[in-house]
Amino acid sequence: MWIDILLLAELARGPRHGYELRREVEAATGHTLSNNSLYPRLRQFVDGGAVLRGSEEQEAKPPRHVYSITDVGREVLHDMLAELPEGGADQSREFHARLVNFAWLSPEERLRVLDARDGVLALSRDRVAALASVRMERWSRLTLDHGIACIDAERSWLAGLRMEIQNRVTPSPSTQEHG
Repeated sequence: MWIDILLLAELARGPRHGYELRREVEAATGHTLSNNSLYPRLRQFVDGGAVLRGSEEQEAKPPRHVYSITDVGREVLHDMLAELPEGGADQSREFHARLVNFAWLSPEERLRVLDARDGVLALSRDRVAALASVRMERWSRLTLDHGIACIDAERSWLAGLRMEIQNRVTPSPSTQEHG
């Protein structure tokens, strides 16, 4: 689903040709997106009313298809961003596709996405820590300790993001009405 999010988000920035879409998503993700993956998705979006497909004339060439997002597509994009499906919070690509498009979400929706990711990381940390507590072999222990440190670092980063969101939502004392 993360590719769908990135495609719709790119179209929300403006109409694109299929090649432009593919190139921009690939540049942003480092993930190769084949035509056999891209065009069926675009066709599904067109069939669902989320995307319009038009034609652009070219000199001495067949017309190119130009894709643009509709209001329905913006709603679909918003819903995909706001809902982190079961199993999606433990997938970095799913989470990061939402994170880079947080501007589409309300602060409350952003916090729900961050909380879903943090909950998965907390469970993962518990599993890795339990395994580390019984592993005495040096290399296993070093690997597990590194995994715990990485999880802790991401959870700390998420806490910082959460604070930033909450600080922007909560009025500062200087802007609150005095009564």
